[in-house]
Formats: sequence, C-alpha cells, structure tokens
Amino acid sequence: MMVMTFNVVLMFLIMMGGVSVFCSKRKHLLATLLSLEFIVLSLFLILFIMLNLFECELYFSMVFLTFSVCEGALGLAILVSMIRTHGNDFFQTFSVLQC
Repeated sequence: MMVMTFNVVLMFLIMMGGVSVFCSKRKHLLATLLSLEFIVLSLFLILFIMLNLFECELYFSMVFLTFSVCEGALGLAILVSMIRTHGNDFFQTFSVLQC
C-alpha cells in the first residue's frame, strides 16, 4: 500500500515537472508537444496505478491511451504543417492574422 502511494506521489511530482516545462518553454512547438506528452504519460501511469489499487477494470485506461495517441498524432500533424508553411517551429515567426 505504501509503495502504491509513493508511486502516485512520484508520478504527480513528475507531472508537475512537465507542467513547469510546458509553461516555461514557449518558443518551440516541439518542446511544448513533448512536455504535453510527458504530462499525458504521467497521467496514464497515475490512472493505471489507481485503477489497480481499487481493483477496477482497466478498459478506461485503454480508452485514455487511445485518446492520448490521437492527441499526439494531431500535434505532430500540426507541427509538420507548420514547418512546411513557415520553415521552422518558432512561435514568434508567424502571425495568426497571416492566414
């Protein structure tokens, strides 16, 4: 029981590290997407540990994992289209009004 609590607290602290990187790195889209994937991965591990702790079915974790994969693919598609149109992934080099 204590090991499970330690794992949940550790994953929460790791998630807070991902949130701090997400808030501080606003120059590149790739760094932002990597920190978001880091947060999703730690949330998945917390969910998996909590569902095992309460002895529930793990179907919800598979649904969460499916949505996180779709989110990652969408972010990668946006990154590729941004690099093709603007040449890099800096946020400062493009304007929303240019569309």
